[in-house]
Amino acid sequence: MRYFPINLDMCGRPAVVVGGGAVALRKCYALLEAGARVTVIAPEIDGGLKELLQQGRLAHLAREYAPGDLKGAFLAFAATDSAAVNEMVASEAKERGVLADIADAPALGAFTLPAVMRQGELLVTVSTGGKSPALARRLREQLEALYGPEYAATLDLLGALREKLLTDKRNSTYNNKLLNALVDHDLPALFKKQATAEIDHLLTSLLGPEFTLTRLGVGEKDPE
Repeated sequence: MRYFPINLDMCGRPAVVVGGGAVALRKCYALLEAGARVTVIAPEIDGGLKELLQQGRLAHLAREYAPGDLKGAFLAFAATDSAAVNEMVASEAKERGVLADIADAPALGAFTLPAVMRQGELLVTVSTGGKSPALARRLREQLEALYGPEYAATLDLLGALREKLLTDKRNSTYNNKLLNALVDHDLPALFKKQATAEIDHLLTSLLGPEFTLTRLGVGEKDPE
């Protein structure tokens, strides 16, 4: 296995995307979803990037990339149609110790982005080590068919339960048993059929009358 799997906390961290086309847009969407501070460097940017700029979600340096542009960056992405520019970004990133993804030459960078399946806080990634992005996309599509919005709702509930149990300072071993018992009851299936009354009955029978969807602040999720 060449790549080390890791989840990076990008909230508030600076990222530089060199390029203004469709590939750059995809990188920006992923970064913004993770809470990064994004700067795009490109003489021109496409419509999607212009919308993000107008919304104040990213900064844009309307010029060609220049050495020094990665100063202070936590992550860098080279997504231009110029191999020479992408190689310059890779070189500077290596000099500065900045983690970089080089779209057309992944071997020059420090990481690659996997195919991502997301449902709320559930994040499942697929990587083929760069050997077949097409297969990674196909597997991601299959995962999307298996794990729908009901899993996002389930995670919202389990997260709220975990927080309340920790706040109540109950025994951690006991808490784990309760949470495992809930997982064994196939909560996603209950959310998918919108069986809120059944979920509330399950919660109160296992945890007590103060544990309901309403009291936990977990709104009803429409799986469709």
